[in-house]
Amino acid sequence: MNWKNMLFQNWEGIVRTLVVGVLAYVTLILFLRISGKRTLAKLNAFDLVVTVALCSTLSAILLQESIALAEGAVALGLLIAMQFLVAFTSVRWKAFAKAVRSEPTLLIRSGQFCDAAMRRERSTRDEAMSAVRASGGQDLDEVEAVVLESDGTLSVMLSSRG
Repeated sequence: MNWKNMLFQNWEGIVRTLVVGVLAYVTLILFLRISGKRTLAKLNAFDLVVTVALCSTLSAILLQESIALAEGAVALGLLIAMQFLVAFTSVRWKAFAKAVRSEPTLLIRSGQFCDAAMRRERSTRDEAMSAVRASGGQDLDEVEAVVLESDGTLSVMLSSRG
């Protein structure tokens, strides 16, 4: 095993990573600014997929010498354009929006767990109660509703009866 090559290969690779890294980063930021705020919004599973894909693509551009900056920029642009297209189509076509977005799910209603919904969403009572406590509640009597939102967060509505 050649330890020297594991730790350092040559200055050319480091300089390439620095130059291409700065240019790819600037390209990504420029594309994100042009595409608007919704491109990386925390709204649905597709947003997570695009975020991970953008990160993976940027990483590949930085570390793989076989990927030219122009090719990487096209890949970043394509991912952002597809995300824009999904968001654009979702706003204008309800059937498409329903197919690509999950609906919020009621997990607790009026202090009662909705067990079937919790099983369907693979959520536990402990997770729901943790969200209740994080919102300032102490027990189920104080809970009007807990909703699993489309982005995976738990929203808690406390009642005044507790």
